[in-house]
Amino acid sequence: MTPPVKENDLIYVQVEPLKSIVTETFKLRGCSSKEASRIAERLSGANLRGHDSHGVIRVSRYVDYLREGKQIANVTAEIITETDILAVIDGKFGFGQTVGEQAVDIGIKKAKASGIAITALQNAGHLGRIGDWAERAAAADLVSIHMVNVRGSLMVAPFGGIDRRMSTSPFCAGIPLNDGDDPIILDMATSVVAEGKALVALKGGKPLPEDAIVTETGAITGDPKPLYGDTKQGEFPHPSNGSGALRTFGNHKGSGLNFLMEMMAGALTGSGCAGTVNEPQRRFCNGMFSMYFSPDAFGHSENSFVSEVKAYVEFLKSSRPTEVDGEVLIPGEKEKQVMVERLKSGLPLAPEAWEDILKTAQEAGLKQSNIDSILNSQ
Repeated sequence: MTPPVKENDLIYVQVEPLKSIVTETFKLRGCSSKEASRIAERLSGANLRGHDSHGVIRVSRYVDYLREGKQIANVTAEIITETDILAVIDGKFGFGQTVGEQAVDIGIKKAKASGIAITALQNAGHLGRIGDWAERAAAADLVSIHMVNVRGSLMVAPFGGIDRRMSTSPFCAGIPLNDGDDPIILDMATSVVAEGKALVALKGGKPLPEDAIVTETGAITGDPKPLYGDTKQGEFPHPSNGSGALRTFGNHKGSGLNFLMEMMAGALTGSGCAGTVNEPQRRFCNGMFSMYFSPDAFGHSENSFVSEVKAYVEFLKSSRPTEVDGEVLIPGEKEKQVMVERLKSGLPLAPEAWEDILKTAQEAGLKQSNIDSILNSQ
């Protein structure tokens, strides 16, 4: 196993030892072995696909959430309202990697039995990369749609506004190709970038687009600092400390879609919207409104749905690329390409982000000798 390598001002860490370090960190912080492994698998999996914003850079923040009681270890989600095709589920502020998986499995079971299903997950800890949940449904041969909001997270300004009134509110959908091919996954924040990408940029990683942030004076910038404000030495940056805000993608279109996520994942699930006039700072949690559909329930003959999807993909990709040697990609295709590359080269981390992970592991009680052994194991 190749130990971490520094190249082009980044640290490249192989995924398996990184997962081991993260797993041990959360075990030492009170998570069960299964939950700790699940967290490590989901976070590193986000990095593998290029979603660094929802990857291991969040280890330190998750530990802070656990210590502060914002997220709770080893929770079993509870169904509080149920019919044959609907389940309203209380995540009880458990880790999203755990209660999110439980909620998705409830939806899968109902859709397999009835052809369609809806789940409304409330009070979940940070759900991580939402594409994980669409992939899980697709593995069960189900189409799925997921709408997510973040209660208590005011980071995004609405179109035409400066003040924070929204969360990053991701939207995700998955299309199964049930013949051994990877599913088609659309997974995106409704802001120009997810907050985690701003954190990656702040820590020395990939820069932000120049229209990602609006400052308190209304100026548009790609500098992540207005989102976080001044951070004291040894303190982990927090987006609530800044006076700037993230912007929605596509101006009014992204802002409208963000609003819809609040209505469906916040208001309809009962989890609560990002904030209100009377309660601007709410307890942090994710809400997720999910729909599951079995293609068989729509009267498709064997493989007719998949055949139609593949035929359209072929037609779409036949469009001439705008750039020489360019390629027209379908949703999720870039992530697959990144995964192939990063399984070989390792996960690229800014040095400060890597140091945060190691420091968090050491503070949890993982000895440097154990870390060295993990990183240098063959």
